[in-house]
Amino acid sequence: MRPATATAATVTTLIGLGAAAVAAGRYASDAALKLPQGRPLPGDPRLTVHATAAGQVTLTRSLAAQRPGRYGLDGEGIHAVVGPVLDAVPHPVDTVVRRLERVSLGSLEPGSRVRLTPQVHTGDPSSAFGMYHSDVDIPGELGALPSWFVPGHRNTWVIAVHGLGTTREHPLNLLPFLHTRHFPVLGLGYRGDPGAPEPHDGLGHLGDSEWRDLDAAIRFAVRFGAEKVILHGWSTGASMALHAAVNSGLRDRISGLVLDSPVLDWEATLRALAAARRTPAFLLPLAVRAAKGRTGLHGDRLQEAADPKAMRVPTLIFHGPDDTLAPWGPSRELAARRPDLVSLHTVTDAPHAAMWNADPERYEEALRRFLTPLM
Repeated sequence: MRPATATAATVTTLIGLGAAAVAAGRYASDAALKLPQGRPLPGDPRLTVHATAAGQVTLTRSLAAQRPGRYGLDGEGIHAVVGPVLDAVPHPVDTVVRRLERVSLGSLEPGSRVRLTPQVHTGDPSSAFGMYHSDVDIPGELGALPSWFVPGHRNTWVIAVHGLGTTREHPLNLLPFLHTRHFPVLGLGYRGDPGAPEPHDGLGHLGDSEWRDLDAAIRFAVRFGAEKVILHGWSTGASMALHAAVNSGLRDRISGLVLDSPVLDWEATLRALAAARRTPAFLLPLAVRAAKGRTGLHGDRLQEAADPKAMRVPTLIFHGPDDTLAPWGPSRELAARRPDLVSLHTVTDAPHAAMWNADPERYEEALRRFLTPLM
């Protein structure tokens, strides 16, 4: 082969490999960043319903099916709520029996395919609990943000922000607790949510841009009477709260943060999401690079938001070692470096954003102790 011809062939091959790498990176980043809200997170196992009886449901035996606590049970046209495992009930060794609290949508039949979800309630505050609420549109950067407002007597509002794979129905888990303590509660719907504006690039940014919608919610709360706000975020909603506490023009109105399963290392979370969607391991570095290039994600911004030196308000973190999507190591480090402001409530046997589900009573007691001085 002549030198010129060989050089041309080599260049063509390199261009082809480069294009293939770019395509592979986009594919891998899509697996992590295109997560429709309200859909199961990748890696959540599907379970089969084997039988039902009064107050109980029999499921395929698995680690997920044996999780302690209270969970939603979601399937096609199905939503139910299950409580603890009922070990004393006779059952085949390859199944698990859990307490069945209610079926709120559809019916559980043998053969139904379902998943455990941290989202226990469906609907809105009125349909779920009979609480008066208003549907409000918060003016946001990309358009109106559909949200719920439940009034209360206090001048400190709680703004609740859901995270990956859920909708504003997820924070309904804590609405009765907050309502009995007379907090006004604003349940935020943000970009990418049903009824909310879509991001310009169609991708989630793991809180890096979404926090500006939370900033809009803070402005809304202050405009309508809030003297202070407490930000309670789950998953990427917790990351949004950290960004807002550092960058919001109204950060002086933030009196406390509650962070449940916070995403403090977006690269680790992105790799975990992509891997859970069975992205080959060799593509994971490409996924991180592609996500950074496509969205502008940058670890420095999150590091600045979660910098212990930047912490200004009391912060309560709920997190645990069984979270496979958001490693809890950074949460432990943050609490260790700022023990004067940050408390870590460790929860075991709980997947991502399900710290309340694992033990609602202990969660709410820790939250009560944290909120009492801030009321």
